[in-house]
Amino acid sequence: QVQLVESGGGLVQAGGSLRLSCAASGRTFSRYSMGWFRQAPGKEREFVAAISWNSGATYYADSVKGRFTISRDNAKNPVYLQMNSLKPEDTAVYYCAATALWLRPIATMTSGHEYNYWGQGTQVTVSS
Repeated sequence: QVQLVESGGGLVQAGGSLRLSCAASGRTFSRYSMGWFRQAPGKEREFVAAISWNSGATYYADSVKGRFTISRDNAKNPVYLQMNSLKPEDTAVYYCAATALWLRPIATMTSGHEYNYWGQGTQVTVSS
C-alpha cells in the first residue's frame, strides 16, 4: 500500500519558519514528480510548489515565491517544504502529493488532478 505521510506542521508566529517533510512507504518515488498543496478553511485546495523527479526543476505559486523552498532527497524522505517569512494567510492544511507524470514540465503540474497519491495533510497555523 502506497502511503505519503506529512509532518512538521504546527503553530508559529508571523515571520517565523517551519519545515514540512513528506515520508513515503510502499513505493519508490524517485521517478515521481512531487508537489505540495494547501487548503484553508472554506477555500479550495491550491497549488503551492512542485519539484521534478531529479530535483532539476522547481515551480512555485506566486503567493509563496521567494519565501518557500521545495526540495527532495530520494534516498530518504521524498520531499520537503521549507517555509520562511510565514504570514497568517499561509494558514492551511498542507498536503504532499506524487505524480507519475514525471516527464511533464513541472510548471504544468499545478492541478491536483495530475497527482496520483496524496498524504493525509498537516496543519500549519500562523498567528498574527
